[in-house]
Amino acid sequence: MQTEELAKLIKNVQTLGCETQTIEIKAARKGCPAKLYGTLSAFSNQNGGGIILFGINEESGFEIVGVYDPQDLQKRVAEQCKQMHPEVRPLFTVCRIEGKKIVSAEIPGVDISERPVYYRGTGRVKGSFIRVGEADEPMSDYEIYSYDAYRRRVHDDIRIAETTSLSQLRQDEVNEYITAVKKEKEHTSRLSNEKISNLMGIIKDDKPTLAGVLCFHEYPQAVFPQLCVTAVVVPGFKMGDKGEDGERFSANKRIEGTIKEMVDETMLFITRNMREKTIIEAGQRNDKTEYPIDAVREAVINALMHRDYSIHTEGTPVRVLMFNDRLEIINEGGLYGKLTIDNLGKTHTDTRNQTLSNILEIQKVAENRYSGIPTIRSEMAACGLPEPIFESSRGSFTVTLKNGFSGRMPEIVPTEENNLIHFCKTPRSREEISNFLGKTQYYAMKIFVGPLVNAGKLKMTIPERPKSSKQRYFSVM
Repeated sequence: MQTEELAKLIKNVQTLGCETQTIEIKAARKGCPAKLYGTLSAFSNQNGGGIILFGINEESGFEIVGVYDPQDLQKRVAEQCKQMHPEVRPLFTVCRIEGKKIVSAEIPGVDISERPVYYRGTGRVKGSFIRVGEADEPMSDYEIYSYDAYRRRVHDDIRIAETTSLSQLRQDEVNEYITAVKKEKEHTSRLSNEKISNLMGIIKDDKPTLAGVLCFHEYPQAVFPQLCVTAVVVPGFKMGDKGEDGERFSANKRIEGTIKEMVDETMLFITRNMREKTIIEAGQRNDKTEYPIDAVREAVINALMHRDYSIHTEGTPVRVLMFNDRLEIINEGGLYGKLTIDNLGKTHTDTRNQTLSNILEIQKVAENRYSGIPTIRSEMAACGLPEPIFESSRGSFTVTLKNGFSGRMPEIVPTEENNLIHFCKTPRSREEISNFLGKTQYYAMKIFVGPLVNAGKLKMTIPERPKSSKQRYFSVM
């Protein structure tokens, strides 16, 4: 680092008034900090590494105080670096600012194949750290495992499902799959069904694999209870917000079955709970969904296909969260291997679940051509919606789709309004109205019934108790 760059970096730190994901501050006015191992490990274990700045006192407002002895400091920091595995090789810069000596130590991020970098003195489990904001946090067992799994090319999708048997697989669907394999992969056409099942990863050592269970089992969740999807609609903008009747969720469903079935059921849940914008042009009605269907489907498929299926994460389902302003789809397992957020969807890298991906491709569930992320981006752009947000943090991956909601609910088109008023010539319950509209009760009451009551076009049978379970709504027109 050039002296000018270091001076500019220090000024920026003072302006921000805090440490960051890549900057650690140490005073070192009276001596070298005794324990830098956590920071050395954390910076080494992240792409881009980090920089330790010595000679700045965080407690006095990031005042420049200078170091006790630049030469001795570099020597002692280097000694601590040698106690890491693999050894950390810092790049030092010394400069004088405001008449005081400052030392920076640039800690390079190591290749993923060499992670985790840890302190030898406490060992791999206790000595591995990860940077979270401005803090060095101990790595979880799963985070350590994920590096080992990548380095050793462990494929958890073909681990044996010990608690089930071949007889519990849907044989007709297995046969249909094998027929498709023979048609698409001509070199397998002369092989027996059993051999193809082994080669394609459905079975191993006469037992179904995890991929085989998730794609062909009669009831996969009997074997892996939490490998499912949980989907909720939150009546607000954050978890904990409540609806008009005090409900935490406007809709709440646990979705089970094979991956193909879970994709279909999850899409059905999301589409049922989406708001719709109706546009009438030249007498023609056009219903526009809150989120583009193709983008949502790709996000759901990616979550189920590329999630981590190791024993460390099999207790956590894929989560779908629908808020007023956004849709979040979360799966266990951050980005795999050398893939980063910056090159996501732009480069072809290693696939975490190769066998599972191949099965889903032949089943026509997924294309498996690295087109999912570009499709999500292009579909959101085509609808004039904000860029999708992709986040990989502490072993999980989140896709966030925003609907551009500005605080106003969509308006009711006259046709729907008139239909509902006509329907309520006979007093109707909340459930009857929501079923008639094909919407959730929360949505039906918020978007349709409430405005009509306020406008005097609908009335309540029990106006003194608006939230009564016996409440009925009737039209006065």
